[in-house]
Amino acid sequence: MRLTVAAGSAALLLAACGSRPDADASLPRLAAARPGALHQCATLAQGALPAGTVLTRAEPVAAGTVTVGNSPVAVPAHCLVQGRLNERTSPVDGQRYAIGFELRLPDAWNGRFLHQVNGGLDGAVVPAMGTIGGGAPTHTALQQGFAVVSSDAGHSGAQNPRFGLDPQARRDYGYDAVTQLTPVAKQLVAAAYGRGPDRSYIAGCSNGGRHAMVAAARLPGEYDGVLAGNPGFNLPRAAVAQLWGAQQYARIATGRTAAGQPDLQTAFTPDELTFVAGRIRARCDALDGLADGIVGDVQACQARFDVARDVPACAGERTGRCLTPAQKDTLARVFAGARDSRGKALYSAFPFDPGLAGQDWRNWKLASPGTRDAAAVAFIFSTPPLADRPQGLPFALGFDMDRDAPRIAARDATYRESALDFMLPPAGDLAALRGRGAKMVVYHGTADGVFSPSDTARWYGELDSAHGGRAAAFARYFPVPAMNHCRGGPSTDQFDLLAPLVAWVEQGRAPDAVEARARGAGTPQPNPEVPADWSPQRSRPLCAWPRVARYVGGDPEQAASFACRAS
Repeated sequence: MRLTVAAGSAALLLAACGSRPDADASLPRLAAARPGALHQCATLAQGALPAGTVLTRAEPVAAGTVTVGNSPVAVPAHCLVQGRLNERTSPVDGQRYAIGFELRLPDAWNGRFLHQVNGGLDGAVVPAMGTIGGGAPTHTALQQGFAVVSSDAGHSGAQNPRFGLDPQARRDYGYDAVTQLTPVAKQLVAAAYGRGPDRSYIAGCSNGGRHAMVAAARLPGEYDGVLAGNPGFNLPRAAVAQLWGAQQYARIATGRTAAGQPDLQTAFTPDELTFVAGRIRARCDALDGLADGIVGDVQACQARFDVARDVPACAGERTGRCLTPAQKDTLARVFAGARDSRGKALYSAFPFDPGLAGQDWRNWKLASPGTRDAAAVAFIFSTPPLADRPQGLPFALGFDMDRDAPRIAARDATYRESALDFMLPPAGDLAALRGRGAKMVVYHGTADGVFSPSDTARWYGELDSAHGGRAAAFARYFPVPAMNHCRGGPSTDQFDLLAPLVAWVEQGRAPDAVEARARGAGTPQPNPEVPADWSPQRSRPLCAWPRVARYVGGDPEQAASFACRAS
């Protein structure tokens, strides 16, 4: 069946392909949100506030632009509210902590609330625009009329990563900031508009994707729609795997840093990884029916590509057109997944994908282990914290996978929750979320360099089994071929999965496929890794797992020439 794309929207649902267990008559249908108008703004700070809430700013903002990062973002007329929640002094490290937040309330409200959960180690209240996922989004939730809140997850950037010394700050980062802020933000929305939101959503990528998945499990009654991108729901294990990876790269590094440490960047040159990506395409590109530079059937590729067989071995010096036997062995072991000395898996395997040539993939694998991963494991995820050890790359290279890795599951009298307790979604089948008619959409770049899409596919498979093969009635997973961590890579990484989620929650239109576009030269925010021989705005359908986009004929640059079919 050929997909057709309605004109006029960069994020329209594509036509469904085949029969899916989409509907369940026993599930309630949630009503659509009703528009509303802003009743008050500056006076919010003068009224009764939720306990523990201090507003430091409440003022109208005219329609115009707001700078986010280095880019201007258009905003409608709205009310900007900033404040902090539950300020306290830690009895453990003596630091002052609070949950800093920002709430933006559009004058013309669509009746919806969006919790914008942020990534990394948090620690910054970023502008509450409501980004929608993918690279260089074309619009924001605020522009669409959502009331949007963001927060720093309970600590400041200056406290990163040492906030991990405080047990409550660990909990706030893991789950409790969202738990505490959700009702407060909704109360402020109700005060501003005269009624609470009809529908509530939570969305984020990376650690933000983890926040969203945690909220789906811990707060199933609070959010009607959950959007989780490249979710680090297994973040402590992934961080340990990053340290393990650094130890593998150190063995084959040919250079040294100024401090005398192995220079991980010399383990693989960019040209070598680009060459490996080409060998993956040579084996797997046509598996989806078209040799177009995108490996659409990533799952089938894993049985087809073998790094030992398909990548030439260097007979002498490294030329960028071969790998040494040690390099091939290292790459194979890294993709097979981190293990301790007994062979026990510490985290998931990763799929081979041409996106490994992406700069973001390289940064996560070769730069991050000695910076953010080492810091997170040392201060936030280990019980007790390993703050007394040399930090940075020495910490990563000295981390013992047999002795130290179990610390992410440890507890003691001070740290009563392990990292696996406060970071991971509690075990369960999301029956409470499903039972009230809420929906969940997860997406993941198949060339993510830090959180494995194979782990996300495993999670979805277990969820589907728990629901008798009918998880698609309330949850869908969309892999994004060749996309790196949340964006980038030689991919069609510009897409909107929030609009399809809203349509599913409020209209019952389950998404089988969603259009994604490339950001080639000449587009407003180009992705430099889009190949020059692609159309600058190449489009492809992102298909709900386990289906993949297969070429069925027509213009190879257009999503309408592909159909979502079984792998």
